Amino acid sequence: METDKKIILTGDRPTGRLHLGHYVGSLKRRVELQNSGEFDDINILIADDQALTDNADNPGKIRDNIINVVLDYLSVGIDPDKSTICVQSALPALHSLTFYYMNLVTTARVSRNPTVKSEIQMRGFADEGLPVGFFCYPISQAADITAFDATVVPVGEDQLPMIEQTREIVEKFNKTYGDTLVLPKAMIPENEFQRRLPGVDGKAKMSKSLGNCIYLSDTPKTVKKQVNGKMFTDPQHLKIEDPGHIEGNVVFTYLDALCTDDHFREYLPDYNNLDEMKEHYKRGGLGDGVCKKFLISVLEEELSPIRAEREKWQNNIGDVYDILADGINKARKKTDAVLSRVQKSMRIDYFDDRSIIGEWEELLKQPLN
Repeated sequence: METDKKIILTGDRPTGRLHLGHYVGSLKRRVELQNSGEFDDINILIADDQALTDNADNPGKIRDNIINVVLDYLSVGIDPDKSTICVQSALPALHSLTFYYMNLVTTARVSRNPTVKSEIQMRGFADEGLPVGFFCYPISQAADITAFDATVVPVGEDQLPMIEQTREIVEKFNKTYGDTLVLPKAMIPENEFQRRLPGVDGKAKMSKSLGNCIYLSDTPKTVKKQVNGKMFTDPQHLKIEDPGHIEGNVVFTYLDALCTDDHFREYLPDYNNLDEMKEHYKRGGLGDGVCKKFLISVLEEELSPIRAEREKWQNNIGDVYDILADGINKARKKTDAVLSRVQKSMRIDYFDDRSIIGEWEELLKQPLN
């Protein structure tokens, strides 16, 4: 279905506080998009249903972290007057759409989804048995996206297979039932260094269980400890005078994603920009300690106002609750409208009006075979 509106849907699973990887990979960009004035509607979904698919034995973890996620959103600059913040489980239309879409997707197709394969392996489901709910989460995600008529979905590269599966579902639905659903497009970060920020230990992803995260709400002391004590650099760079390697060096990965020339003028005026610093490190004569100290300064400039804003909202939890309740009410109207359109296309809108009485009467007039 064609639409002249530009609508965004994005979100996070509430399994913990949000970290620097979330900020660099999505949150910072969301604020930019929100404030750009280019979009008609921006929706941010807290995906608690999806979080329960691999946390069913610990729903309290999800309940407790909904507030953490909302606080992180507000602290980085998500404005509830410009973006609708809502909770997945509070939107019944999403559950209905998920069920309808399940009939359009085979288990073989979901099994081929690279993101699903990766997530199954990462969580150890191959050994313990795979929950059906988790297996179906690409279909649930398709329901989320289409329920808001989203035209744009900001994602990391690892989530592109999920958007492709959503597009397949939309195309099959429209072909089967008529032109009903909007076909979304993925939006990936423009800066290649922002597409995936590794954990401080160099692992592919930040993970609470691995202890390799820098959280947006971490204290300056904790940030310093993570950088100085755990951040992976170049194991061959044993002495300051040794030539160093940039590739795989997490300090420089973070600087690529976060630092600007202004940071050098403020904290490390020996260099004009990051390229000069890299060249010095590669030829030798620049120690890891100097690099880490500079990174800590960059991180503190970025995180300090976020901490202050979070503290402000923490002192007004009633306001946070009201923001979320208002967002849910707005989101219900949007998603219920899409569900109604879907049910009409599928001809399962039996009781929207009394016209079905005439259909039944005509049906009963037909001779029995």
